[in-house]
Amino acid sequence: QVQLVESGGGLVQAGGSLRLSCAASGSIFSISNMGWYRQGPGKQRDLVARISSGGSTNYEDGVKGRFTISRDNAKNTVYLQMNSLVPDDTGVYYCKGTIQSSRFDRYFEVWGQGTLVTVSS
Repeated sequence: QVQLVESGGGLVQAGGSLRLSCAASGSIFSISNMGWYRQGPGKQRDLVARISSGGSTNYEDGVKGRFTISRDNAKNTVYLQMNSLVPDDTGVYYCKGTIQSSRFDRYFEVWGQGTLVTVSS
């Protein structure tokens, strides 16, 4: 069984910064893509940023230049550094990993439980 646990959310004023972490644990042989998704109040869950196992990244247009996704493969952890936060960044941030439990298994997706980020104006 594989588990993703996010941390680092909280309340911050507009213009401030937060750093989210997501650690994967359990039966893990390999992790390909890892990503952060956001679900704002009354909205659907959308991709914010994604990083491949090799470090290639892509971002939602609204966060380019403000957010940075990174990963530590040795720790099976992905980070999201969020700077210049605005109220529209408010939401529950979920981590997703595409994981292989053994070299004989297919990759499957695992979601974390989410961490709440609230940006006040």
